This record gives sequence, C-alpha cells and structure tokens, in this order.
Amino acid sequence: MSRCRGVKDIIHNRRNLAKLLVIAVIILIAVVANVPPNAEFMPEDKRYPYYTFPLLPPLIAIVLCMITGEVLPSLFIGIWIGALMITAYNPISASLKVASWLIDNATDPWNATILLFDFVIGAWIGLLYTSGALHSAAEALIKRVRSARGVSIASSVLGVLVFFDDYTNTIVVGNTMRPVADKLRVSRELLSYIVDTTAAPVAGLFLVSTWIGYEVSQIRGAIDELIKEVTDGKIPVAPDTSPYSMWLGSVPYHFYSILALILLFTVVITRRHFGPMLQAEHRAVAEGKVLRDTAVPMMPTEEVLNIRPSTEKRVSGWIFVTSSIILIVVALIGIWMTGAQGLVEDSKPFWEVSFIDSIQSETVDAASALFWASLAAYFVTLGFILATRAMSLNQSMKATIRGMYLMVYANAILLLAWTIKTVVDTLGTASYVVGVAREVGLPATFVPLLIYVVSMFISFNTGTSWGTFGIMMPIAVPMAWKLSMLQYPGDIALAYTITLASIGAVFGGGIFGDHCSPISDTTIMSSMFSGCDHIDHVKTQMPYALLAGITGILLYGLFAIGLMSPVVLIIIGVVLVILLHRLLSNYYAKRVKLQPIVPNYKL
Repeated sequence: MSRCRGVKDIIHNRRNLAKLLVIAVIILIAVVANVPPNAEFMPEDKRYPYYTFPLLPPLIAIVLCMITGEVLPSLFIGIWIGALMITAYNPISASLKVASWLIDNATDPWNATILLFDFVIGAWIGLLYTSGALHSAAEALIKRVRSARGVSIASSVLGVLVFFDDYTNTIVVGNTMRPVADKLRVSRELLSYIVDTTAAPVAGLFLVSTWIGYEVSQIRGAIDELIKEVTDGKIPVAPDTSPYSMWLGSVPYHFYSILALILLFTVVITRRHFGPMLQAEHRAVAEGKVLRDTAVPMMPTEEVLNIRPSTEKRVSGWIFVTSSIILIVVALIGIWMTGAQGLVEDSKPFWEVSFIDSIQSETVDAASALFWASLAAYFVTLGFILATRAMSLNQSMKATIRGMYLMVYANAILLLAWTIKTVVDTLGTASYVVGVAREVGLPATFVPLLIYVVSMFISFNTGTSWGTFGIMMPIAVPMAWKLSMLQYPGDIALAYTITLASIGAVFGGGIFGDHCSPISDTTIMSSMFSGCDHIDHVKTQMPYALLAGITGILLYGLFAIGLMSPVVLIIIGVVLVILLHRLLSNYYAKRVKLQPIVPNYKL
C-alpha cells in the first residue's frame, strides 16, 4: 500500500513539476517579448517612452486562471498589470485607469446590450425553472432520448441547426439540453464542449449567419486596398471577383472549424475521450455527478432556484418550446430589421430587402436583436404562467429576480474579459505579434501557414475572433496576393488559391481562440448556459481544440509544400483527427487506469 502511495506521489509531483515548467516558460516568453522605448515597428499610438511587455497581461491572466481556478481575480490582475504599463508603472494611476476602463466597457452600447440581454435571459430561465416548464420539457425529451449517447448527439445536431448566431446557439442548446443531459448523466463539461463547438465554428462556416456580413466586409476592405495599389501603379493586377465569392472560395480552407465539428461528432458517437474529459465523463456515469464536488458553475440554477420546481402546479413543457421558438423567430426578425436599415430608405419597410442581403449588411446588430428576443420570450412565459395561475405575480417576480441573480457572476466575467481586450488593444499586443511575424521572410505558399499560426496566437490571447479578423485580414490578403504575384508572375490562378487559403487561415485561426480561450465571450457564455464551472470547461475542451488546431497546422504545412487541393486536404485532416483521437484516447485511458470508452448510461 505504501509503495502504491509512493508511486502516486511521484506521478503527482512530476505533473506539478511539468505544470510549473510550462508556467515558467509562458511567463519567460511574456517577459522576453518586450517592446523597447518608442519602437518604430509599433503603430504610433502604441509607442511608449519606456519598455512594455504586450504579451504579459493576457498570459498572466490565463496562467492564473489555470493555477488558481479563480477567473475574476486572475482577469483583474491581468488588467491591472496592463494598466500599470500604460500609466508609466504608476500604481495609483493604474488603479484609476482600471476603473475608467471598466466604466467604458460597461457603458459601451454593444456590451451594455449583451449584459441586459443576459439578465433578461436569466429572468426567463428563472420563470421556466421555478414553474416546472423546464422539468416538464426534460421529461418529455427523455421519453424519446433515453441514453447519454443519444442526448449528446441530439445536442450536437441542435447546435448545428441553430447556425445563424453563436450567442443564440449557446442559449438555446445549453438551456434546452441541460436538464435532459443531467438526468442521463452527461457531464456539464461535455455539454459545454458541445455547445461551444457548435457556436463559433458553425456560425463561421454557414452561408447565412450574423458573422458573414462582418467577414465579407473585412475581405472587401482588403481587396479595395489592392485595387488602390493597382490604380497607383504599385502592383499589376488585383483580385477581380466579389468579396462574397472570395469568402465562399475560402470556406474549404477553413480547416479548424471543419475539423472541430468532425472531432465533436466522433467524440459523441464513439463516447471515446481523452484528457480531463475522460475523467469527467466517468465521474458523471459512475457517480451521477455532472459537476465535480468543488465546482463553481457559471449559472448555479439548482443552488439559486432550488433543486425541484417550487410550485405544486407544474407548467407544461410546451411553454418552454413555444417561448424558445419565439426567441429564435424574434432574433431572426431583429437581425433582418437591423441589417436592412443600411440598405433601405427610412420610409420603406425592412421586408423589401431580402433576409440574405440583410444578414450580410454591416449594420446588422445581433446584440439588439437578441435583447428584443429575450424580452419577447420572457413576457410570453410570464403571461402564460399568470394566465394559468401556475404562479402568482409575487412568486413570478421572485423567480425573475433570482433568475437575474444567476447571471451576476457570468456578467462580471464578461465585463472583465472585455476590459482585458481593451488592455491588449491599448498595449498593441496584436501589433507586436504581427510585426514579429512579418519580419519572417517566407515563400508565398507558406503564407497561409504563417497567418493561421499568428491568428491562433492572437485570438487565444485576446479572446476575440472578430478582433483577430479585423487585425489579420488587411495583412493576410495583400501579403498572399502580392507575394504570389512577385514569386509566380502571371500565375493568377495560384495567386487566387494562396489568397483564398490565407482568408480561410484567418477565419480558422481566429475561431480557434474564440473556441478555447478562457477570456473569449463565447467560451464564457457556453459555460454560463451549460451551467459548467468555467475553468473546468476550458481545461476539458482544450485538448480537443488543440487536436483540431494542430491538425490544421499540418494541413497548411502540406499546402505550403504543394498539396493545395482543399478536398484532398480535408480528407487527410478527417482521417488524421479520427486516428489521433483513438490513439490519444487509448493512451490517456491507460495512464489514468480508466476505460477509453465511457459506458453509455441509459434509463
């Protein structure tokens, strides 16, 4: 017995040593990556008369999150360190700067709308839960989906069906499937992984989504710059195709999102896991614990609203279904209306513009649309509950307030995540990374690989895919096109291929960070609506995200050496992901002495 303990202690100490080594390397990188005073390679508004360390704030925040498991203080420390640099290392000025940033981010129109939307969604959930509507819907679903594998597949399919917006996806899939997943012993870690993987990766791939307008606008801006250079006589020719066609042509090179979805369905169908997810799933099936004992769920529904519905008269599950449909329909109409505003005159109705054109418009406002939709879903639910006398007005208001309280912790994390994005923007973190990358002289065919790796790094450290698109697209398209024309003069077809692959690399690399960074708003909302501990979600999802991300690097590497067919590359990627998933599952299961295939719990 003592010998076994000794072996376990050695393994435990080695793991701790490995963690400390990784942390030390990360902090060393952050410190070595410094910007000297008034560095010319930085934009003018990001030059300081003293040394700065642009990678330090986000990396410190991420490392502290992983070490302590406490998100709020970790993010705050990262923000304060950033403020310290920006205020010439004056601690008092830094503290005041942090307060100013927090106010600015809380009052930003988009951010304020999202915070209000979260509170209203919390109120809606409070009514549905307390009235028993969620429990009724879950019991009805369990009659049709009676196994852990079944509910995992159903959640994944639902996530793909709600393709038009990543935020809406997290709300609908998380709230709909959580009660059923709990009863069928699917861990919250797996549910949040499903929700997160079918959010940004799906929205970034589909022809109709709230993302496409922004993505196409970024491509349009980059092409316009190339056209201007042709006019000025700097380059002989620019891309002669529409930005939407360029976006469409880049989709097959969007390797990360495609592989992430393939891996997701491989995981839920086979029930093979590796990394911390394997232990989480075995815990859920063997012990019935969908959360670990000391977990702090982002939305502690059971803790705040009681484990069972508080009313004797349980509301039908149809009110949950109906209000969810209203949520989706009103969100779509809101997206249509806001998108059409930039395409029609004030006196004309929005429906004169097609939905497809509206959703591609730069004026589309998904935050406002979701806020309107949440209000509609809440008031329909409240009206039904009062009309059927399932709950009194007093009980309904108590459930509303408690539901809003569910969102306090999550909204605090969102606010700090937005603020640390302000820090990295002010310090010029992305500009520093891009500047270093541009110094590396590469053949044109290697551009997509470089762009992908840099986009991954930026998006993980900043937690924003859209911010990464905005930074990288004006660099990726001209770099790919001009290097191709310089190194392969006259070969327009090759220039288009390299440019399309580079566009796909920007989107794929950007979504990688959005998918797995602990400071990404979509990652936070996936934890929130799945009711998962945020750090548990990040830790269990990270191995899967890295598998898809590293496989993407291999595919862009093959592209660089001449294998440029997207169909062939995707086939190779799918085979690699499936094989590596199996190998890693067997290897990790042996390490932790668990079965690689988690039993399929059934009722």
